[in-house]
Amino acid sequence: MSDTNALEVLIQSLRCLPGVGVKSAQRMAFHLLQHNRAGAETLARALNEATHSIQHCALCHTFTQAEVCATCLDERRDTSKLCVVETPADQSAVERTGAYKGLYFVLMGKLSPLDGIGPKDIGLKKLFDRALDGTVHEVILATNFTAEGEATAHVIAEGLKGRGLQLTRLARGVPVGSELEYVDLGTIAHALVDRR
Repeated sequence: MSDTNALEVLIQSLRCLPGVGVKSAQRMAFHLLQHNRAGAETLARALNEATHSIQHCALCHTFTQAEVCATCLDERRDTSKLCVVETPADQSAVERTGAYKGLYFVLMGKLSPLDGIGPKDIGLKKLFDRALDGTVHEVILATNFTAEGEATAHVIAEGLKGRGLQLTRLARGVPVGSELEYVDLGTIAHALVDRR
C-alpha cells in the first residue's frame, strides 16, 4: 500500500506544473521510475537545491542565487532605462532579443482583483521606489497584452505620471513575417491605431 501512496504522491506533485494534468503526470512518473531513475534523482536534487538557494534580487526582484542578480550588477547596462515585466520568463524573452540593454523590474505577477491580487501583492511600492531613485529616466511597460496586463500597465503609468519620467509601452502590431489575412482583427486594429 505504501508503494502505491508514494507513486500517487509523485503523480500529484508533478501536477503542480503548468499544463500538466493527471495523464501527463502519470506518464512522467512512470517514465522516470521505469526508464530514468538517475534522472529522477538528479531532478530531485536540482529542485531541492533551487528551492533552498534561489531568492529574489534585492533590486529588480528576479530570481538569483546572490543578493543582487548579474544583470543589475552589469556596469554595461543603461541605468536610465527600466523595463517592467510580469515574470522572469518575460525578462528572459526580452533579453534573448538582444535589443534591450537597460535594467529590469520583475513584478512576479499582475494585478487581478478577481483573484485577490492587488498592488501590494506585486510589489508596486518597490517598483515606484526603484523608478524614482534619480537614475531612471524612462520606464518601459512591458506587461502582457491581456486584460490583467493592461490594467497593471495602466496602474503603474498612473502612479508614475507627472514624476519627470518618460513612460513608454511596448508597441503592438502585426507580427514580422505574417500575412494580414491570417492576423486577428484586434491585432490589425491596434496596429492601425499605433502606426508610425
